[in-house]
Amino acid sequence: MKRFTRILLLSLALIMALAPIVGAVEPYKTYTYAKDGTPRISPTAYTPVTNVDSEYMGLLDLAEPHNVPIDDPRDLFVDPDGNVYIVDAGNNRVIVLDENYKVSFIISDFINDQGVPDGFTNPSGVFANDKQIFVCDTDANRLVVFDRQGNFEKILGRPTSALFGESSIYKPVAVAVDQYDRIFVISSTNYQGVIVLTSEGEFTGFIGAQAVVYSAWDVIWRSFQTAEQRKATAQYIPTEYNNITVDADGFIYVTSDSIEAPQQFAQLKSKSDKYSPVRKLNAAGDEIMKRLGYFSPAGEVNVERDNVSRIIDVAVGPEKTWSIIDEKRQKVYTYDDNGNLLFAFGDSGGQLGNLTSIEAVAYQGNTMLILDKSDDLFTVYKRTEYGDILISALENENDRQFDKAITYWEEILKRNSNFDLAYIGIGRSYYNAGDYEEAMEYYKAAYDTANYSAAFKEVRKQWMEKWFLLIPVAVIAFVLLWGKFSKYYKKKNKDTALKVGRKTYWEELLYVFHLIFHPFDGFWDLKHEKRGSVRGAITILALTIVAFYYNSIGRGYIMNPTDEYSTIFAQAGSVLLPLALWVVANWCLTTLFEGEGSLKDVFVATCYALFPMVLTLVPATLFSNIVLAEETGILTLLINIGYIWTFMLIFFGAQTTHDYTLGKNLIMTIATIVGMAIVMFIGILFTSLISNMVSFVTNIIVELQYRM
Repeated sequence: MKRFTRILLLSLALIMALAPIVGAVEPYKTYTYAKDGTPRISPTAYTPVTNVDSEYMGLLDLAEPHNVPIDDPRDLFVDPDGNVYIVDAGNNRVIVLDENYKVSFIISDFINDQGVPDGFTNPSGVFANDKQIFVCDTDANRLVVFDRQGNFEKILGRPTSALFGESSIYKPVAVAVDQYDRIFVISSTNYQGVIVLTSEGEFTGFIGAQAVVYSAWDVIWRSFQTAEQRKATAQYIPTEYNNITVDADGFIYVTSDSIEAPQQFAQLKSKSDKYSPVRKLNAAGDEIMKRLGYFSPAGEVNVERDNVSRIIDVAVGPEKTWSIIDEKRQKVYTYDDNGNLLFAFGDSGGQLGNLTSIEAVAYQGNTMLILDKSDDLFTVYKRTEYGDILISALENENDRQFDKAITYWEEILKRNSNFDLAYIGIGRSYYNAGDYEEAMEYYKAAYDTANYSAAFKEVRKQWMEKWFLLIPVAVIAFVLLWGKFSKYYKKKNKDTALKVGRKTYWEELLYVFHLIFHPFDGFWDLKHEKRGSVRGAITILALTIVAFYYNSIGRGYIMNPTDEYSTIFAQAGSVLLPLALWVVANWCLTTLFEGEGSLKDVFVATCYALFPMVLTLVPATLFSNIVLAEETGILTLLINIGYIWTFMLIFFGAQTTHDYTLGKNLIMTIATIVGMAIVMFIGILFTSLISNMVSFVTNIIVELQYRM
């Protein structure tokens, strides 16, 4: 009995101990993205605390006519003092809450500047600074300005400037004001960008116009239009903004949900701002957003082409972070100042923390507020310990306290070892401290080739300073040795040309240096003067396979950041298969069309033509270990030269071997490529047939064994 009691008490203790853990499970996953677009689960950065509805605010306890619940909330904003503003479009009012989410006052009816009772008509947006409150009175085509106590100050009507256009419809849906009292307005029917007003409502121009998006039919149709017609239809496809905010430095963040899905999907990896659903503008309207992450800031990454995020709001958070919300997935995506995704979270549902119709997002200190339109409430999310550490790491980086930043990034890695930005943060701290080799190791762990290249540049500079005298000596020695070897093989080839009888193996190999620079007489002598042989061809083929294998395993980190390697058997197959297809298809066709080359001639000529790949792949692979990211184009060009050189040699080798004219050889080359495809198809078909026959026989044997 005592033993049973002890077991029962122990079980109760375990249940009580685990209860907080069970209760702490979030109704959504928090995650980031790997370089390949794979989601990586992350610790929770914000956890839901409570829902705030009309009853919680105390609205229902007010006197008539204010004691009605919120109907159709459009916007949510937090001022510098932590007060919360909610646009209640259904009741044509703005509700102002204190920092504890209780009603402070309501802005609805007011006496305008003409001394006439007035009110809102379908308001949509609100903004407040330390002096004033700005309300977008959408259907009344105006901004209404109040002081911080809700007292009416002035009305800023439709801009009257000729630049705005007489036919332009003015429907303000979002507003933001910078530290210089410049007013930035988003109008729902304007495609020319953000409307800029002075503090007195004078129109000064448009900034940050979105790119015009055309369908394939529009592109074709516009090619037949005159310049005047194209100008008249330049705004045919709507690409207007839908929301706006401004940070402490006066930079403007705008969002758009009218970009066509294919264009928005394409910019995820291209990181172009042309079709980005969120942009960062300076006061002049120039796009200045940094997009240094794996993917462009645009919401969900692991999506289908036609299922991109629909971004409807943006909010600026602490330490230059900022968040956007996806109406399609009910999620929040938070980025740092460099465009790196810090975390994403959210989901649809009825649990605390889940949403059904996300509408707006705002920051209030260490909490995040998200407005849910369908439930007429907003949810309060508190930043977790993990989120606090993350913000502290960014804070120390922004303050250039790199030693402290390393401590916080290491704490992040203890909780989330898959967080690449932590490795980048530590690497950045080591870089700024001058420890470049250590920085390279952390950049390498995060596949950050750009920063790795910057650190390697400093290491290479130190190495070059140390071996400054050795570098020119090595270059001169290489030039002299190559010059001496060049004279040797030229003399040897000249002597061999006069030699009667069988050529030595070494003479057959050296001949390739003459052939690749003099293809016409080179391939002629290769066939008719027996300057090459099958053994020489096989040697060059083997060297080509080794060169491809070395390229696979020997590339530097800049050229191969994901450490992708291949076996020598795979490389042999990648060379031998197309070679065999070419040789067989070319010989089969040329025998039918009066080609003079035998199967052996085609094989030898093709193998000798592969040698430029050896001359380009090996040095390109070698130098890939010492180049910077911005210098990789030179190596790519070198390798491409090798491919082009080889293909040209194969082409002219076939022409000389079969004694074709240029036109006939071109036709036969195309026919050979088609023949290669046919041979591959027959091979695949034959393999599939054999596989089915083996499977059929196996099933019969199994069935007989079962019956017996």
